[in-house]
Amino acid sequence: MLDDYVVVDLEMTGLHPKTDHILEIGAVKVREKQIVDTFSVLLRQDTPIPEQVVELTGITDEMTADGQDADRAVSAFLEFAEDLPWVGHNIIFDYSFIKQWEVNHRIKRNCYAVDTLKIARKCLPKEMKKSLEVLRQYYGIEQTAIHRAYEDAAATQVLYEILEREFSKKEPGLFRSRELQCRLKRQTPATARQKNYLKDLTEYHRIVLDVPVERLSRSEASRLTDKIIAQYGKPEVSAVPGKKTIRP
Repeated sequence: MLDDYVVVDLEMTGLHPKTDHILEIGAVKVREKQIVDTFSVLLRQDTPIPEQVVELTGITDEMTADGQDADRAVSAFLEFAEDLPWVGHNIIFDYSFIKQWEVNHRIKRNCYAVDTLKIARKCLPKEMKKSLEVLRQYYGIEQTAIHRAYEDAAATQVLYEILEREFSKKEPGLFRSRELQCRLKRQTPATARQKNYLKDLTEYHRIVLDVPVERLSRSEASRLTDKIIAQYGKPEVSAVPGKKTIRP
């Protein structure tokens, strides 16, 4: 059983750590089964937040305008978490976004965790939905906001305590932290060639991008280039004024 741990929840702009970004981080630190500290931060976004994410979380572009940059926010969270095991609902999903940041920064670190979703799936009725919202309502856990990182982390902390009281003797293995396994490739910055071609391409088609070209990774630049060409067409050679060619 865990006496000391950190409950973690993230909100993201999408489902894929390779292409989407962390929007908000929330956490609750527990020592000797008592809450001793909390963590909450919004991250500044380089692109508009998708409408469906705004509807789900209530987090808007205006709210994140003064948010922290990703490097500062994730570093602060990892310092807060120390080397404590994590607890979370479908924790591998949240961890994958932190792991992607670590891989990009060449940080090697092992993370151990307990997943309340796995506990619920094993111990609660099969026909019952196991989302955090459903379990919160099932156990009467109060929550001021849904799909906000800190509020979800706080609810998960209460849920973990309840599940531990009910099922830890019957299923002790579910309450032992295990190392999270998540294999991700490092995202390298876009090359000068990619960035120059994108700038020429947007100039030619008179497109205003909603993302700074300088901050794109190689894969992001490649996908964006393909998307523009698919939508607007490929420019002809020597089509850009003052340029001899616009080849990628």
